[in-house]
Amino acid sequence: MNIVFMGSPGFAVPALESLYEEGHNISLVITQKDKPRGRGKKMHPTPIKAKALELNLEVYQPDSVNSPECIDRLKEINPDCIVVVAFGQILKKEILELPKFGCINIHASLLPKYRGAAPINWAIINGEKKTGVTIMEMDEGLDTGDILKVKEITIGDEDDSQSIHDKLSLVGSRLIIETLKDIKEGKITKIPQDHSLASYAPMLTKEIGRIDWNDTGDNIVNLIRGLKPWPSAYMIYEGKNVKIHQVEKIEKFSDEENGRVVKVSDDGIYVNCSDACIVIKELQFPGKKKLKVSDYLRGNRFNDNIKLG
Repeated sequence: MNIVFMGSPGFAVPALESLYEEGHNISLVITQKDKPRGRGKKMHPTPIKAKALELNLEVYQPDSVNSPECIDRLKEINPDCIVVVAFGQILKKEILELPKFGCINIHASLLPKYRGAAPINWAIINGEKKTGVTIMEMDEGLDTGDILKVKEITIGDEDDSQSIHDKLSLVGSRLIIETLKDIKEGKITKIPQDHSLASYAPMLTKEIGRIDWNDTGDNIVNLIRGLKPWPSAYMIYEGKNVKIHQVEKIEKFSDEENGRVVKVSDDGIYVNCSDACIVIKELQFPGKKKLKVSDYLRGNRFNDNIKLG
């Protein structure tokens, strides 16, 4: 199949590799512009650009995928299919209608639940026990197109957004191969989404991560898991935003108010919430590396009778 691939982050890389290894003709890879990163603000390519160049594929980085120049280029290629994975730009109708088999998107949720930019994170934050990948035929809406294939996985108690990201990335890379094969052979059944069941997974912001110690233990744990590794959940300690990377929930053993530190030891920092005690195992102060609490306490003191913000 003659394919144009659109994608940007690491989540999309296994799908590009699978399409390449399957022998599809990837005539063009479209990705976002290089961005400055780090203290030196050195320009870095997207993970998809780096992988495409490694595979000797042609890369195109337009300011807008909907520009006349980009659309003209797509018309020249005349792809059978455009595969889109976490690309980061909305495609206009002219592009959606251009390929013979349409524009096919790999989305990291069980649609119609968790449409939008951060489906993995919000599924974990909301305490879901399962998630998955949906292969969808794109239309002009936001993740509203017909469903072509679905693969479900379990969200384990130890999973966080990074582990589920990695699992779904591989699931999507296998499922897109099956989907394209069935499309070519005329075996696909399109299933319209039930829009009444839709939910939205908005883009993440740092502010989302502030822990409310009046919340339940489960909700606090899920917030920390869902925002790991970025942007991270955080507490306010002595006026500083301190990121929390790992916790454990245990039964309350103190009647102190919510948010009160009730114990500090090498085992962790114990903080009351509405129905449990949260034991902070790993934290990170601003401008510092993340540390296990036991390592932090070797050279620092943590106030053991403070109320956290």
